[in-house]
Order: sequence, then structure tokens, then C-alpha cells
Amino acid sequence: MPEPVRRQHPFDVDTAVRRIANGRYAGAVSERWGLLGADGGFANGGYALALCLRAGREAAEHPHPLAVSATYLSRVRFGPCDLYVDPMRSGRRMSTVEIRLVQGGTERVRAIATFADLAAAAGTTELRNAPPDLPPPGDCLALVPRERMPAFSLAERVEYRYVELPGWLSGTPAGRLSDQFWIRFAPADDGTLRDADPIALAALVDMATPPVIDLGERGSTTIELSVHIRGVPAPGWLACRVATRHVIDGYHDEDFEIWDSTGRLVAQSRQLALLASRRD
Repeated sequence: MPEPVRRQHPFDVDTAVRRIANGRYAGAVSERWGLLGADGGFANGGYALALCLRAGREAAEHPHPLAVSATYLSRVRFGPCDLYVDPMRSGRRMSTVEIRLVQGGTERVRAIATFADLAAAAGTTELRNAPPDLPPPGDCLALVPRERMPAFSLAERVEYRYVELPGWLSGTPAGRLSDQFWIRFAPADDGTLRDADPIALAALVDMATPPVIDLGERGSTTIELSVHIRGVPAPGWLACRVATRHVIDGYHDEDFEIWDSTGRLVAQSRQLALLASRRD
């Protein structure tokens, strides 16, 4: 009896790009990775960045994003998009490209990404940090915000496991601006698990609920996001550490770390974001 055909995971389907001309790619921003709303909704910033990096990888001479800086010029809407990739430099170890995500003639995201071969990286390693001290994922509590935020489609695509659920989830925000938890892509409809790769890491650093929500805020909008990918992750759950240290005049920072199942640091990010209350 033939084996059932296993479909691609939604993350791969929804970040696929197609070359239509030299330096130009077509993509589609899926409603499965964002916030639905009466105004049409908008996509998650990490997901939008993954679309950019998929196009950038097509033009880069190296396989993995290493350092990425993205500026979000306006909200990325659901629907078709064009991605323009301009090579900036290509060397033996690294290649750098600029990527612009455009919808209906409006530029939404501009990113500069340096790619390298992380699987071949070697050299001095010195860590003055340690992975989050977490119980196994099976002993932690599942965060299921889609039940409370039905418009948050991203919650169906990513799984989270917390030692202690944040206060905002029960309507009693405690002002806790740092946390540690497990994260991974949710299984596809056919049960397929999709482990993270370097492009997925660049998306996942922006796919967790920002700690500022525990101040009683409704959320925030990313202005600039810088990501450093430190290695190709091992399969399995990813341990995360996130912290906001400064909220000033409605703008806040957010530092994020991802450690793989072997206890290896594989991604870091920092972003500047605008609180939803300030945006209003």
C-alpha cells in the first residue's frame, strides 16, 4: 500500500517565492501568520522577514542568513507582494544583499542581509552566557492565546510552553518584562513537524508575545529588527529568553535569544517597537 503523500509545512508554503525577472521575485503574504481585522489585518513582522530572506537566499552566494537588519516602513498586508533583491557584495565567506518587500507600489519592508555557510563555520568559541533553565516541554504549560484572541492566526502556527503562564493571559498583568519558554512550529494538518532552520529562526524571534503586554498594553509594532543567526539548530524544541529593559515615551526595546535542544545559542535579536497605545 503506498505511503500517504505528506504535504509541505505551512511555513514553507507561505514563504515560497518565485523568480519573475532578474532581481525580482513574487510571493504571497498569507493570512495564516498575522492578525486578522476589519481593516484587512496585517502580517507578523518575523514572517514578513522570512519572505524577504527566502528571496534574498535565491540571489546570495551562501546558504544561511548570518546578520539581518530590517526596517518596517508600513504594515505588511495579506495578499500578493513583490520582492526586489539587489546584491551588494559577494566574497569567499559571506555575501550581502538588500531586499525590499513591495505591495501595490508601496514599500513595506527593507532589509539588508548577510549570508554565510554556518555549517562550515569554525573558530574560537567563548560563551559568557547559559541557556534558559527550563523543565522539559512536556512538563510546562501550553500558551493558547487563540482562544482569547481569535483574530491572532499566528497562534495556530506556533506552539509555546511556559513554566508559569504570564499574568496578561488571565487578565491580571503583573508587569513582568522578561520570561523564558519553549517554542516550535505547530504540527501541520497531517501531523508533520517542521524543525527550525536559520531562516525560521529569523522569523521566530518575532513570533512570541512581547513582554510589554504584561504592562497591560495591547501589543506593539516593530520599527526595526536586527537578527544574528549563530548556528544551524538541532531538531526539537527551542528554548527562548526575552526581555524588555526600556520603555520610553511609548517606544520599547526587546532582546531575544534562542537556544536549540542541545543547549547551543543559535539566534539573537534586538528590536525597537512602538506600543499600540502610542500608535493610536
